[in-house]
Amino acid sequence: MTGPRIKVPLTGAPETLLGTLYGRAVDSRSARPVLGDPLAVDTVRRLDYDFSKMRISAGDAAGIALRARQLDDWTAGFLARHPEAAVVHLGCGLDTRVQRLDPGPGVRWFDVDHPEVIALRRELFPERPGHTTVASSVTDPAWVAGLPTDLPTVIVAEGLLMYLTGEDATGLLRRLMDRAPGGELAFDAFSPLAIRMQWINRVVRTAGARLYWGTGSAEIAALDPRLEVVDDISALEIPGIEKLPVHYRLAARTAGRIRAVRDMARLYHCRF
Repeated sequence: MTGPRIKVPLTGAPETLLGTLYGRAVDSRSARPVLGDPLAVDTVRRLDYDFSKMRISAGDAAGIALRARQLDDWTAGFLARHPEAAVVHLGCGLDTRVQRLDPGPGVRWFDVDHPEVIALRRELFPERPGHTTVASSVTDPAWVAGLPTDLPTVIVAEGLLMYLTGEDATGLLRRLMDRAPGGELAFDAFSPLAIRMQWINRVVRTAGARLYWGTGSAEIAALDPRLEVVDDISALEIPGIEKLPVHYRLAARTAGRIRAVRDMARLYHCRF
């Protein structure tokens, strides 16, 4: 590493993106990485931030990596079926998804986040063809006018929607579906129980952030008449979890026996 490290001007909800970034870096440095994201490792090295206060364990990192990989897989599958398409990555943070998936020339990719987050992204990651960063709160309707209306669109949101109110989250998703001619959604969501128990979430607690929207499978299915739920997976049952070290598998299996706990965090793949 050369040159001074980059200051991180983030607090509250935006600061939580650093926990996700660090989790991917910890996973990438492990002997058997789930995701394998060397750019996350490099990004952590370049930032002037005390990541140790996030207290991300190897198990936490594996869970973060599994979630990211599942959303990557759904997004990559969409792009394989639609080589000319748009990707709208909501609350992109410092995620390297566009670099990991390396979309083809027919894809227009939009990374959307708060202005201070996008400024940091632009300092860390070089521009690439077909890639646009949008410096805006995702809930501001104005930026949506810059999206194409003639391309099938996949909307990706990782670790975002639970930080919005229910009205803002559902309004955002409907607004994006109104803009596109059709497409898919890939996102994670927390249950109402997870919102009530947010004090146990170390990353949220460390950043002084707050979670708002708690929802479930039935509510997602009823969100809009155009919406069809294709896949609905508990975070404790993500494909690949069986390959983790035995103590992590046992912990997930034990927790998963309690339905309310199993449903606290889920991943959704929808078509509209």
